[in-house]
Amino acid sequence: MRTFYHYYNSPFGRLLLAGDGIHLSLLGFPAGAMARQHFGDWIENPKPFKEAVSQLESYFVGELKEFKLKLDVNGTDFQRNVWNALASIPYGQTWTYGQLAKHIGKPKASRAVGAANGANPLPIIIPCHRVVAAGGKLGGFGGGLEMKNSLLTLESKFFKQQ
Repeated sequence: MRTFYHYYNSPFGRLLLAGDGIHLSLLGFPAGAMARQHFGDWIENPKPFKEAVSQLESYFVGELKEFKLKLDVNGTDFQRNVWNALASIPYGQTWTYGQLAKHIGKPKASRAVGAANGANPLPIIIPCHRVVAAGGKLGGFGGGLEMKNSLLTLESKFFKQQ
């Protein structure tokens, strides 16, 4: 299977988008634990990512609250369950890892939820940045805590304008 990629220059840095030409499967950050670069056998082509870029641009200016893209995420059943649950967190709001664990019916699995959250291959699109540690601390984020704080600040700003 061929993998296509495109680097999108977002207001928060250069983001790597990758997928099979139909589905988006990866969003990588320029820094942090989720910093990603394309592989040598991937094909650079911006065309398959026009809709993703359009939706990301709308998100960054506060016009889009929920992404509607064709996604292909690989993970365990538990990880996919957590990633699906992340979409339940309303725009502009945060949940703790414990709240997310309860939401998926695993109230004692906060650490496992945190690990699944950290393995999310499509941050921003699947809004893992909306999960914080108990007491409201930011916790970790694949794009770095500065990026997480920036995304939460952006959403908070536009959420308050609704």
